[in-house]
Amino acid sequence: MRPTLRQLQYLVAVAESGRFRDAAKQVHITQPGLSSQIAAMEDVLGATLFERTATGAILTPRGTEVYRRAKCILRDVEELKAFTRHEAAKLDGHFRLGVLPVVGPYLLPMAVRQLHTTYPNLRFSVREETAGKLDIHLNEGTFDTIISSQHDHPGLAYEPLFDEHLWICVAADDPLALNREPIGLEAIRGRHLLTLSGEFRLTAMVQSLSDEAGGIVSHEYEGTSLDSVRLMAEMGAGIAVLPSLYALSEVRRDPQMVIRRIDHPLAIHSVGLMWRETSPFAPSLQVLADELRQVALSLMALPSDLLESTS
Repeated sequence: MRPTLRQLQYLVAVAESGRFRDAAKQVHITQPGLSSQIAAMEDVLGATLFERTATGAILTPRGTEVYRRAKCILRDVEELKAFTRHEAAKLDGHFRLGVLPVVGPYLLPMAVRQLHTTYPNLRFSVREETAGKLDIHLNEGTFDTIISSQHDHPGLAYEPLFDEHLWICVAADDPLALNREPIGLEAIRGRHLLTLSGEFRLTAMVQSLSDEAGGIVSHEYEGTSLDSVRLMAEMGAGIAVLPSLYALSEVRRDPQMVIRRIDHPLAIHSVGLMWRETSPFAPSLQVLADELRQVALSLMALPSDLLESTS
């Protein structure tokens, strides 16, 4: 006998949740049924995979290796199933997409609408995660493709979508609100810069800009969302540093919002569509990248008042 794919799925669920009860809910089976399947798998393999404690389930050293291999097997099976559903360079079927929280809400709504019109059989499951988690989950097979910063994902196939510039946002009575022209780093010297909490790529970029300019990254006013960072700036708490997709989307909705582009190499990075080098979906994902690139291009077009001030 050998472990079944279902048993491997149960193993992964218990390992990742740390509790038989939670895992049973996740995989839609009773807790006794799940425990029985894990026990049967242990009998087949001749090894104890979990240490059962009063508070949960802990992988044994042998269980940790089995868990790692189970993830690889399940990923390969998913790729095999998906491969049979997709024709080369044909954009249809179901894709599991991971995306940065500072990109997804501003790029995907328009992209999905346009893609649905052109490719009515295309479907996405979308999850927003930080770059580190996107990288882990793509390589584990949780995602088919991700949208993220190229810098954070070495070793992946990559198609560039757009260059993300950073912009400042300030209160209407701030001295930097006098015009809309791009600023150099000297404009933020000695100023408090507002950004997201530390797990985001944006935060690392803002810290680099601050170090170069002699600014101060505020840890007192760390935001949990770009909206909160912007609101703190508009209340005079400091200078918000925002990615271009967000800044340009918001200024179209609110022309009174004061934004200026930061003119410096540290204030730009490349965002693209990435996938595993071994992915059977590469031809389809290249088509998807072309479509997303066109949407990003239209979203990154400057509003007329900003276009005039930067010309």
